Amino acid sequence: MTNVLVVGGAGYIGSHMCMRLQEAGHAVTVLDNLVTGHRAAAQWGEFVQGAMDDAPLVAELLRRRRIEVVMHFAASSLVGQSVAQPYDYYRNNVVATLGLLESMRAAGVDRFIFSSTAAIFGEPKSELIDEGHPCRPINPYGKTKLAVEYMLQDAAAAYGLRAVALRYFNAAGADPGGRIGESHEPETHLIPRLLRKAAGEALDVQIFGADYPTRDGSCVRDYVHVCDLADAHLHALEFTGQHTGFHSFNLGNGSGYTVFEVIRAAEQVIGRSLDIPVGPRRAGDPAVLVASSRKAHDVLGWRPRHTGIHGIVADAWRWHQQPGF
Repeated sequence: MTNVLVVGGAGYIGSHMCMRLQEAGHAVTVLDNLVTGHRAAAQWGEFVQGAMDDAPLVAELLRRRRIEVVMHFAASSLVGQSVAQPYDYYRNNVVATLGLLESMRAAGVDRFIFSSTAAIFGEPKSELIDEGHPCRPINPYGKTKLAVEYMLQDAAAAYGLRAVALRYFNAAGADPGGRIGESHEPETHLIPRLLRKAAGEALDVQIFGADYPTRDGSCVRDYVHVCDLADAHLHALEFTGQHTGFHSFNLGNGSGYTVFEVIRAAEQVIGRSLDIPVGPRRAGDPAVLVASSRKAHDVLGWRPRHTGIHGIVADAWRWHQQPGF
């Protein structure tokens, strides 16, 4: 059993992580300020409402709960919002994370697992993106995540921090039991937008371009099930107990689905057609964006189990049929 502090544990991925940690027999403490998280999602572990840069609070939690590992899911994550409000993103994603790391160092906690993103890569130079792909983020969200990765590299060298950055591509799906799922405001992700529209919400959903050089003309994206992401963090938890330094891993299915394929899967799951119009291309959207997860397979021993888009959408739909938060 490991004592784990999950920062942002009332959010989408963080809450699934808490569920998986407790199922695996670990002791979970959740720290979330509930700015974007949901108290009802924090069903596993001890919940504490607060900010990660509240040094006295974090120090007390690290001491009282005898925390050995910190997992960080508390970043602001909307690309468009980051462009309009860059100071907010640098303050929360970089400055507040620095405060958390300083509190950890003062308490002697030296294991850290960071929720990073494929946005650190910017415009793809190849269809299959591995860890050696150039990091040239094109928006403040990606830049702030990359800044934290640099900070972790330096802290590993200077202070002996054992850190892992897990770079997600498109997190999707929900707890197969329907207990928790994806609930953002505003919602920007394709699958929950499709399902919320199907459930009766007045959402303007469209396909951004159908003339890309792909198998059906729509963009290809790599969707990785949120429970597989949680499993990757469990592997990283074990890894940090055995390895020093900073390490990064890309997480995806290794194969992509087109927008039209996702829509067809949603239609099959809900049992009716969805009238989704085709609009013009969206600036900055690459035709194909797929992760190479070979390093995560070879080094962490992680392989995704929920690889089919139909199953990913079905789990998300099961959640969307439950009473909301």
